[in-house]
Amino acid sequence: MTTQPMRAPTAEGVARAALKITELLPPTPLLEAEIGGHTVWLKAENLQPVGAFKIRGAWHRLSDMDAAERARGVVGVSSGNHAQGVAWAARRLGIAATIVMPVDAPRVKIAATEALGASVVLYDRPGGEDRDEVAQRLVDQSGATLVHAFADPWIIEGQGTVGLGLTAQMAQRTGRGPSRIVVPCGGGGLAAGVALACPDAEVVPVEPEHWDDVRISLERGEIVKVADPSRPTACDALQTPATRPINFAVLKERCAFGLAVSPAEVRAAQRWAFSQLHLVVEPGGAAALAAALAGKVSLDGQTAIVLSGGNTDAQAFAQVIAGSD
Repeated sequence: MTTQPMRAPTAEGVARAALKITELLPPTPLLEAEIGGHTVWLKAENLQPVGAFKIRGAWHRLSDMDAAERARGVVGVSSGNHAQGVAWAARRLGIAATIVMPVDAPRVKIAATEALGASVVLYDRPGGEDRDEVAQRLVDQSGATLVHAFADPWIIEGQGTVGLGLTAQMAQRTGRGPSRIVVPCGGGGLAAGVALACPDAEVVPVEPEHWDDVRISLERGEIVKVADPSRPTACDALQTPATRPINFAVLKERCAFGLAVSPAEVRAAQRWAFSQLHLVVEPGGAAALAAALAGKVSLDGQTAIVLSGGNTDAQAFAQVIAGSD
């Protein structure tokens, strides 16, 4: 059995990941818009080949595996975006991938993961089945490498390349980097990576209401689990029961606070992105934008907002766009 590497993620690791990703993927757009009379800069990671930023960490992780590790394959756990990132990278590198996904994950995400060649093992999230236990059994059986969705140094470094990219784009457009970067947050892989990559910017993680364990953990100075993990949320991409020490070690040093957004605020952000930017953004991917539109985060003309994903069922998205709440 391979063991989870526990080295600390570093800014140097983010820079190395960026070199690898630049050779592989074109930069996602940085869009200029206005909210409440302030210019904001929106990093459209929903336009990645797999529809989310997760492709970054997955590529950094899998491309660093040696031949023996690649031969044993990988196991991932995800509601869909990390799943597709791992599946995409695994197919390109010729690695067998198995992804543990919840039975209530959006069908579009399950189908896309399978279309990329990964094997999908479903677990009963609503029934309280532990996804990490399911994944560990698969790892024990096969000797595969567990590629965690957020608690992995390579994953954190790869996600941090979002921050390096938008900083370079903003500097080219405005002559300065961001003063603040607002990011959707589940387990904290993206937030921690961006915090490592952008030490001069305030990093603000945003979670859905009732799944805001990182916000509460930052307030209390210790990791706190979600109070009721059976509670549903449309932000499936951010539905993690708790952050991990490897993430929190970075977050508690760099993030002064976190924010939570309501379901109505998330839907309003999805509608705004569609009408103002002509973009499809999934609920979790719209969380940071929701905080900005709701006036929960300061905007100063140099604030960057990450739109982290766009993988949503067509019917669910149509209902959101047609709504008025």
